Amino acid sequence: MALAMRFFTCLVLTVCIVASVDAAISCGTVASILAPCSNYLSKGGVVPGPCCEGVTHLNSMAQTTPDRQQACRCLQSAAKAISDLNPSLASGLPEKCGVSIPYPISMSTNCDNVE
Repeated sequence: MALAMRFFTCLVLTVCIVASVDAAISCGTVASILAPCSNYLSKGGVVPGPCCEGVTHLNSMAQTTPDRQQACRCLQSAAKAISDLNPSLASGLPEKCGVSIPYPISMSTNCDNVE
């Protein structure tokens, strides 16, 4: 009986770990979704359609608090990689795309507080 209980416990833990890994948004996904935005975020101008499609898609992916927190961290990480990023263009991008997100896009946003 004890062996069966240990097996069941291991199985449940494995399923929980796999489910939590699958639920999280990866920074690679965020970077690829928002790649069409990089030129706009540096130089401004007209927001490309594929950029807004990516913003909308990312917003629809981030439906849970952990996913929104991870998306926030990934956005901050991606922003660091764009050397000539214009912070005001980045913070206004969701609105330009008609998307409402529950936290400001800013390097000073504490992603742990995003709900």
